[in-house]
Amino acid sequence: MHPEPINAHGPGLVGPTIATQGWYDALFLHWRIEPRATAALLPAGTEPDVFDGSTWVGLIAFRLRDARVWPGIGFGPFGTFVEINVRLYSVDVEGRRAVVFRSLDAPSLPAVLAARCLPGMRYVWAATGQRVEAGTIRYRSRRGRHGAGTRIDARVDPSTLANDPLSTFLTARWALHQRWLGRTLRLPTDHAPWRLHPARLLRLEDELVAAAGLPGVTERPPDSVLYSPGVRARFGIPASVRVDGGLGRNVHASGVDRLRASSLRSTLGT
Repeated sequence: MHPEPINAHGPGLVGPTIATQGWYDALFLHWRIEPRATAALLPAGTEPDVFDGSTWVGLIAFRLRDARVWPGIGFGPFGTFVEINVRLYSVDVEGRRAVVFRSLDAPSLPAVLAARCLPGMRYVWAATGQRVEAGTIRYRSRRGRHGAGTRIDARVDPSTLANDPLSTFLTARWALHQRWLGRTLRLPTDHAPWRLHPARLLRLEDELVAAAGLPGVTERPPDSVLYSPGVRARFGIPASVRVDGGLGRNVHASGVDRLRASSLRSTLGT
């Protein structure tokens, strides 16, 4: 299995568009992590996507605007809100790269309920907010009075573009991999290339990544902080991902899978 090339331009959608969303004032925080730490959190038929020897955990905040579902039905004021999500990076047996959402926080209950109709979308109701002033962008989220939350402050450098291979790897993702009704699905997406700028983190108090099954990650500074003014995205028709039987992983098992399989055999004495 050879992963598809990393490309800032998407391949486009085949078939009709089933939903559209605008993603604006996007702030991307990313941490390096060992692939074995995320392998068990990915859907069957996928494995961690790796860049420079590491896979990555993303904490992504943005203002979602004008969410619509086929055939162009909007949600009015409920279709615009601040979303903050935690995501991982995957590749399937056919080499197609994607993201895997561990959680998506949003304050619009109608939009959350509607989004949960899309395959495997882990939306959670939360009070979220955003403030942009004098080059500084601030995001907040809290799941109820005592639930997990996050506080992010960053300063953007609009004079510089970030177009290095790692920035493209982390942001130019043209599909979602999600588990739904016992199957792994791939939901294709398409949008214009991100216009990316480096940003400097001023403050981070995060509990969302740990709540998503990755404790300790956000206790250290992120390895990448990026900002984009945004894009408008389209979603295509989902399709099943080919999955092997056995351990429920890829037909071409990764080194992570082989390690887990060996450990399991040792535990069982086989």
